[in-house]
Amino acid sequence: MTTTDAARSASGAADPDDLPKNYDPAAVEVALYQRWLEAGYFHADEQRVLSGERRPFSIVLPPPNVTGDLHVGHALDHTLMDILARWHRMLGDEVLWMPGMDHAGIATQNAVEKQLAVDGKTRHDFGRELFIEKVWDWKKEHGGAILGQMKRLGDSVDWDRERFTLDDGLSAAVQTIFKRLYDDGLIYRAERITNWCPGCLTALSDIEVDHTDDEGELVSIRYGDGEDSVVVATTRVETMLGDTAVAVHPDDQRYLHLIGRTVALPLVDRQIPIVADEHVDPSFGTGAVKVTPAHDPNDFEIGRRHDLPMINILTEDAHITGTGTVFDGQDRFTARETVKQALREQGRIVAEKRPYVHAVGHCSRSDDVVEPRLSLQWFVKVGPLAKAAGDAVRDGRTQIHPSELAARYFDWVDNMHDWTISRQLWWGHRIPVWYGPDGEIRCVGPDDEAPGDGWTQDSDVLDTWFSSALWPFSTMGWPETTDTLKAFYPTSVLVTGYDILFFWVARMMMFGLYAMGSTPGHEDDATPFRVVALHGLVRDQSGKKMSKSKGNGIDPLELIEEYGADALRFTLTRGENPGTDLALATEWVAGSRNFCSKLFNATKFAMINGAELPLAPLAADKLTDADAWILDRLDEVIARTDELLADYQFGKAAEGLYHYAWDEFCDWYLELAKVQLRDAPETASTTRQVLGSVLDGLLRLLHPFIPFVTETLWTSLTGKAGGPSLLIASWPTVSGREHRPAARSFIGDLDRLVTEIRRFRADQGLAPNKDVPARIVGGTPGVNAPAAALTRLTAPADDFTVSAAIEVGLVAGPVTIEVDTRGTIDVAAERARLAKDLLAAEKEIAATEAKLNNPSFTGKAPDAVVAKIRARNETAVVERERLRSRLDALDGAAE
Repeated sequence: MTTTDAARSASGAADPDDLPKNYDPAAVEVALYQRWLEAGYFHADEQRVLSGERRPFSIVLPPPNVTGDLHVGHALDHTLMDILARWHRMLGDEVLWMPGMDHAGIATQNAVEKQLAVDGKTRHDFGRELFIEKVWDWKKEHGGAILGQMKRLGDSVDWDRERFTLDDGLSAAVQTIFKRLYDDGLIYRAERITNWCPGCLTALSDIEVDHTDDEGELVSIRYGDGEDSVVVATTRVETMLGDTAVAVHPDDQRYLHLIGRTVALPLVDRQIPIVADEHVDPSFGTGAVKVTPAHDPNDFEIGRRHDLPMINILTEDAHITGTGTVFDGQDRFTARETVKQALREQGRIVAEKRPYVHAVGHCSRSDDVVEPRLSLQWFVKVGPLAKAAGDAVRDGRTQIHPSELAARYFDWVDNMHDWTISRQLWWGHRIPVWYGPDGEIRCVGPDDEAPGDGWTQDSDVLDTWFSSALWPFSTMGWPETTDTLKAFYPTSVLVTGYDILFFWVARMMMFGLYAMGSTPGHEDDATPFRVVALHGLVRDQSGKKMSKSKGNGIDPLELIEEYGADALRFTLTRGENPGTDLALATEWVAGSRNFCSKLFNATKFAMINGAELPLAPLAADKLTDADAWILDRLDEVIARTDELLADYQFGKAAEGLYHYAWDEFCDWYLELAKVQLRDAPETASTTRQVLGSVLDGLLRLLHPFIPFVTETLWTSLTGKAGGPSLLIASWPTVSGREHRPAARSFIGDLDRLVTEIRRFRADQGLAPNKDVPARIVGGTPGVNAPAAALTRLTAPADDFTVSAAIEVGLVAGPVTIEVDTRGTIDVAAERARLAKDLLAAEKEIAATEAKLNNPSFTGKAPDAVVAKIRARNETAVVERERLRSRLDALDGAAE
């Protein structure tokens, strides 16, 4: 047995032949994830928390839609959560990462209804109960594809606890909180203006409406005749059929004589009043506005203040109705044109401005233009709930990270409108309210019996976000006081995009504080999470929003198949900066794959050369400066990574690890290790242990970011001595060893010396693998010897002639490298090449100086363009001097 084999056997390290020649993610990742699952590494045990054995760390997965697929936003979100989960697991915490899915009421019902439409059927052909059965069948067959995709990404969630917003436990939680809110007067039913989607045939909340700048037209219409007429403007001409007033400002002198009088509504045989209301801006347009209380939220408030009739002129699918005109039955967009034409024929169109770009609401799911429409709906009175949610952040119980985004949160919760929670759907949590034969209303909880004959249940279901707002505690068993709640609530952190700060975060804050504030043990600690860590959106490499229509979308699953999950995860993480958007390009993922390959090759090289885990702390006097430097830097990287992850600075943490692994360990220490293993047998054993020790720490540090390749390498490097899996290995800690400042100086000197020699070789046209006779004068042997070895400088021959020299300033003092370049280059060929390059540099100087000396150019061109030309000129001047110097050196060498 060789010395290396004996050491490997003693440490339990595996043979390097266990690793394949090259790293292939596709051959590793799926099987490795399955092994983690079978070993139960992701499962959380609340008893270890309740017994005081471990600290809790809990995080809930923002539940993806049951209809959804993994997109790049999910990939970023899940990667960051997985980094935290794996980090805390290695820190020794008991980690609960709760997975699950949202039933996605509108999206799922739409998917099934489209399927039925293929056969010419609608849900009404089946009835409510049978249709819901079909949706459940669809969910079992087609839903939840994203769960498998999460596994492919490497999500270390506790699959044993997977929840669904319509499962029995969560349904009981929904009924419970609805009844409590209802009994407390925080849920009510009323006719209000809501966002109505004519495609989905349901009301929407404000956050389910996407506002885009659309091209339309602004039409000015004259109501009445002569001096008693008023002109109003609208982008929705058809809504004038439902006008019940014209409003002007009470101080507008132009209309004082008309206030209190009536004006004829064109096309409709109806007189409408002219009212005075301070909401009207007299400086905008004509200062008079049409009032359609049933189809505009501002008009609705004017209507309530002036007790105006509220005439709903649109059916659920946005057709004109009930006006008693020829327009009844027409689609809203058709009516927009026919009404305008009729007004034109009467001479009442005063002006038409087109195109007129204005904000138009679209359904976030169907993209239909949303109609403000009066309807009877259920609402949550958000005032006291929103105040509590704001107070929890203001007093520090919950922190928003980065802190500058807290202003957005306050802007939302401090100005929140009552929340429309009823949806005219069949799929979802049915509203637990029953109506009696004599107008009675009864709210029924999960433990209550439903009323008997003559009673009917409300046909609407609850907004999907209602059940999602309970997610942090309903998934842990609330309303029961479970051990899971005792151990893991409040959750440690919520990681999510800033774009759902309003959709979901604020709602969870409201409901968490309300529900858990009366739960035993949580009365003073009811906030759903300690920290809300917000990240940005993933955009294309140009910073544009990804979309299928633009053709710039990136499918993360395709990237995983081509480059591996680790490569995608690392690319996303390196680009992450809290609260700001990040760009993604395919070639960047390829670069991260190269990083994984670099790590693989470095580990295999180290193992081939006998890298081993030290059985005892390394003795300081056995360490070379190179050894001490790389170990000192490892301590610094450990401390910095801890600091950055604790502050949710994922991108900076990944970047620091990347540069330590690639630039310092692979590019410097491995090269120095080769020299030490070859030329210093007395320190070779220590070098092997340093290799093993650094790789052990580095792979642990990188595991949360790139779990698959690090697990593969670490288990091979450490063998049975390291444990069954890196996933449950301990997180590295700072060694406590006294650092050696001189080691950093050594590396600094070596870096400068090697850089200058390599630059000289490049200037001389010397191939990197060609030995050159040289001697180094000055400096120290500790720097000189490895510098010579790394740059292929050999001992000078007897007939050594100094034909070139380099001077380098080091910490230890000036150093001169005397080189004999005779016979190493073709002087004539090199002179011809340099002369050609010199001519190109002089042409560039002439061209740029001509522009810079032209006042017409410098006076008119943008500053950035002038600066670019000046930079080109300066670069060319430096290049010219370098080439001239090189030619002079060649002339000297020829002599």
